Amino acid sequence: MSFTSKRILNYFLKGLLFVAPLALTVYIIFQIVKFLDNLLPIPVPGLGILIVFAMITFIGYLANIFITKPIFELLERGLFKIPLVNIIYTSIKDLMSAFVGDKKKFNTPVIVQLSDTISRLGFITQDDLGIIGEEDLVAIYLPHSYNFSGNCFLVPRKNVRILENANSADVMKFIVSGGVSELIKKD
Repeated sequence: MSFTSKRILNYFLKGLLFVAPLALTVYIIFQIVKFLDNLLPIPVPGLGILIVFAMITFIGYLANIFITKPIFELLERGLFKIPLVNIIYTSIKDLMSAFVGDKKKFNTPVIVQLSDTISRLGFITQDDLGIIGEEDLVAIYLPHSYNFSGNCFLVPRKNVRILENANSADVMKFIVSGGVSELIKKD
């Protein structure tokens, strides 16, 4: 392979490294916006998504005001009584509230010692497991690399160390990227 062809291949690979993540990010965002916009069959592009956001915001408002809050709580209690719906609804609600609710769960990054020489990064999701008689254990969520799933482990407190100088979002990116993303020290 000649010097020029190596240089061209190197330029191509560097260009691919820039273009591929950018193109995939734009494509995914475009597909999400397109899906949300098509929830309501309105011929004006963008109007459907604006109406969906407005409706969700209005429902959030209604769920928080004194007069209508009991209606939402009654509806939710009804959902809890339906066997299969209960499992699906509460799982989705708990997962979403872990990211956007009042009780965010992925805000305490930790390093867990799994053996003498192996540790993993994760997040404390439950600090008190006394309800199941395990006062010395904490629940740790360990996300998988390049995946949005993970595992929840119950580990002895002594094997868990909170990362005081780490930003939660950066730790999640670091884990999901398989350790490729850079960790940035928390200000």
